[in-house]
Amino acid sequence: MRVIELLNKNKKTAFSFEILPPLKGNSFSKVCSIIDKLREFDPQYINITTHHSENIYQETEGGLMKKINVRKRPGTVAIAAAIQYHYGITAVPHIICKGFTKMETEYALLDLNFLGVHDLLLLRGDANKLEPNQLYPGESHDHTTELQKQVNDFNCGISCDGSFFEKMETPFSYGVACYPEKHEEAPNMESDIAFLKQKIEAGADYAVTQMFFDNRKYFDFVERCRLEGITVPIIPGIKPIVLMNQLTVLPRIFRSEIPEALATELRKCKTDDEAKAVGVEWSINQCKELISNGVPSLHFYTLMATDSIRQIAQAIY
Repeated sequence: MRVIELLNKNKKTAFSFEILPPLKGNSFSKVCSIIDKLREFDPQYINITTHHSENIYQETEGGLMKKINVRKRPGTVAIAAAIQYHYGITAVPHIICKGFTKMETEYALLDLNFLGVHDLLLLRGDANKLEPNQLYPGESHDHTTELQKQVNDFNCGISCDGSFFEKMETPFSYGVACYPEKHEEAPNMESDIAFLKQKIEAGADYAVTQMFFDNRKYFDFVERCRLEGITVPIIPGIKPIVLMNQLTVLPRIFRSEIPEALATELRKCKTDDEAKAVGVEWSINQCKELISNGVPSLHFYTLMATDSIRQIAQAIY
C-alpha cells in the first residue's frame, strides 16, 4: 500500500522513520537491528537515504596523492527491496538530484520497479561535498521539480532520452521535503512555500519536514501552506537530541533553531547521557502536542538516536 494510502486510512497518527544504508562492507543485520527495535510500534513505512559518491585522496607508494571516487553507503535500492520483502513494510528510498546523472536515476527507477518498490522521496540533495566534476552539468537535475518531471515521464513510459517503453503496471508515488524554518537558500518563507507549492502541483502526494524543535514553527508553517492552497499531508520530522554538542551543531548544519527552554536544559548537562535524557523528554512532549493536533504521522530521524526513539515511541504510542 502506498504511503499516501497508508496516511489516509490511518485514524491515528502513524509512526515512521528514516534509516541510513549500512556502510560499505557491513551487512543487512545492521539495518535489521534498528528496525527490530522499532518494529513493535507498527511503522507504516521506512525511508532509506541515498548518498552520492565522494572524492577521497590516498597516498601512493611513491608518496603522491591519488584521487579516488567512492560510494561509502551503497545499496539504497537493494536495502529498500530487502526491507519491504523481509518485513512487509512499505519502503521509501530517497532519490536525489545532486551527484547522480539522469541515466543513473533512470536505472534506479527501473530496478525499483522490477523489485516492486513504488514509493519514493524526491530530494535535491546536498552538493556541498561534491566537486565540480561530480555535478554533471546538463546530465543531472538541479531542482526537485526537474527530478519530478523525470519520474512523471517514467510513469508515462517516457525514458530520459525521450524514447518510449511499455508503461509500468504500478506507477511511482512520491513525497518531497519542506522546511518549517525556511530552506537555507530561500530568500524568504514566501518564496520557499511557493516552491513547495510547485512541487505539490507537479505531483507530490505529501511533504515531510526537516527536523524542528519548536512546534509553533510547524503549526505556523502548515497554516501558511493551507492559506496558499497546499492541501497534502505535511508530516513533521522529529530528531531527538542525543549529544551535548548538538546544541550548536544542529542549528549550524540543519538551520534548525533550538528553543531557549531546551537550550537551557542542555547547557546544564555534564554528559551526553544527560543530554540524551533531556532530548527524550523534550521529544515526548513535542510529539504529544503534535498528536493532539492531529498530525498524519510522526517521522523520526534515527541517526544515532534509535534507542531514544524507542523510549519516545513507548511513551506516545
